[in-house]
Amino acid sequence: MKIINGFHLKNVRGDILGGITAAVVALPLALAFGNAALGPGGAIYGLYGAVVVGFLAALFGGTPAQVSGPTGPMSVTVAGVVASLAAAGVPKDLSAGEILPLVMAAVVIGGILQILFGILKLGKYITLVPYSVVSGFMSGIGFIIIALQIGPLLGITTQGKVIDSLTTVFSNFQPNPAAIGISVMTLGIVFLTPRKISQWVPAPLLALLIVTPISIFMFGEGQLVRIGDIPRGVPALNIPSIFNQYLPIIFKAGLVLAVLGAIDSLLTSLVADNISQTKHNSDRELIGQGIGNAVAGLFTGLPGAGATMRTVINVKSGGSTPISGMVHSVVLLIVLVGAGPLAEQIPNALLAGILIKVGLDIIDWGFLKRAHKLSLKTSAVMYGVLLMTVFWDLIWAVLVGVFIANMLTIDSITETQLEGMDEDNPLSKDDQAKNALPADEKALLDRCSGEVMLFRLKGPLSFGAAKGISERMMLVRNYKILILDITDVPRLGVTATLAIEDMMQEAKNNSRKAFVAGANEKVKDRLAKFGVKGIIETRKEALETALNELA
Repeated sequence: MKIINGFHLKNVRGDILGGITAAVVALPLALAFGNAALGPGGAIYGLYGAVVVGFLAALFGGTPAQVSGPTGPMSVTVAGVVASLAAAGVPKDLSAGEILPLVMAAVVIGGILQILFGILKLGKYITLVPYSVVSGFMSGIGFIIIALQIGPLLGITTQGKVIDSLTTVFSNFQPNPAAIGISVMTLGIVFLTPRKISQWVPAPLLALLIVTPISIFMFGEGQLVRIGDIPRGVPALNIPSIFNQYLPIIFKAGLVLAVLGAIDSLLTSLVADNISQTKHNSDRELIGQGIGNAVAGLFTGLPGAGATMRTVINVKSGGSTPISGMVHSVVLLIVLVGAGPLAEQIPNALLAGILIKVGLDIIDWGFLKRAHKLSLKTSAVMYGVLLMTVFWDLIWAVLVGVFIANMLTIDSITETQLEGMDEDNPLSKDDQAKNALPADEKALLDRCSGEVMLFRLKGPLSFGAAKGISERMMLVRNYKILILDITDVPRLGVTATLAIEDMMQEAKNNSRKAFVAGANEKVKDRLAKFGVKGIIETRKEALETALNELA
């Protein structure tokens, strides 16, 4: 049944079932993301984030069946915030009580910025990121998650970014046999669980239920690093101090969280549209995600975004309205209140095993394998963004990738826009047929005896075409009359209009006649505002006028 954003009670049973199923999947992931983002003792904050963001993003968001909560990109970003603050001198041990309020200040800022993005109606622009950039970025996130979990997988305590974490592993290579045993069991379950079983009990939850009791039975106190003490009850309201000496670090982190959370959520919204036959509201979704993240920061919850796997499972289980996302959060809240003591015994190595599987699933293996076959430029952008994401900076990787991808796109579009303008570069036979003049116009051009230069432009001319037009201005001197045919140009950019103006002026300076033919009303109005003269209605009329001028 097709629905638009909003609530209705016709699918309550499906929404409840979808919400419960999504919560079952979200539980181990929320704990794992919390541990990955904040280090030992951080798992519970992932669960706080899943409860708060999941409920509020569903209530106020614009994607009916979307389930939100901590995700790979958001947890990796928070881990980067922790590393930056630690480098600035803040004790990174959560028990010290100094770093968590600063991280949560960044989460609140990120949420407020997302609300602002929605109010400014930026949603439609955020999803215009080229696929090569998205693929490289998501694969980079996957590799980061895997790299950061190698230490915990081996029982080696690590913190910091990829290079720091891997350096610690190799310089202090003292694997813990107990942790390796737990990791192997976890990886075996998450990778080898038959589909018939995982359809009923998700593999991550199955690992949690099987491996945790085994770890308690087999390994005594001190042999494994575990989640540890979990605060009882619901999270308390804590208003973090935003204005402090670390404000530059906090604000940059908030901006990164806002942008990545927006991209992550809106891409998941497109997936939700596809499988649920609904249409999301991008700007409303940003506002909902922003409210969820801002409030999560006030309750020491990890920031979140639309979660693809949880959303797909929700829809396939019957969820179709925001009620399902809210049910998912209520179920997690019940678990939080009642099962805290049990969660304290979960080994970090188990969570690392779950995250290894998450990281591998995030990597866009299909595109990685065939990108070089599709286009050398596309593969260069994708691999470049991947490497920048892993070894440099998340937000700069996206910004640089988008800039380069758009420059390459403009270059490609410009080539199409300028087809037929090069007198020394004849068109191929296919292009000749495509660009052939009608017989009567060709006859008029032939009668001009090579004294008329006909430039034919096509497509919406952007600033990229301006350079091509300017480069051809010297050719005007070889002819007595210039005809600039813009019949197939629906609109002109300012830079392209100035280039046309310069070309017309160049013809005039060299005592040549120049005409612009075929402009539609919108283009004609733009040319008139720039003072361009010699505008003729059609190409045929322009050719006839040229022939008369030569007579």
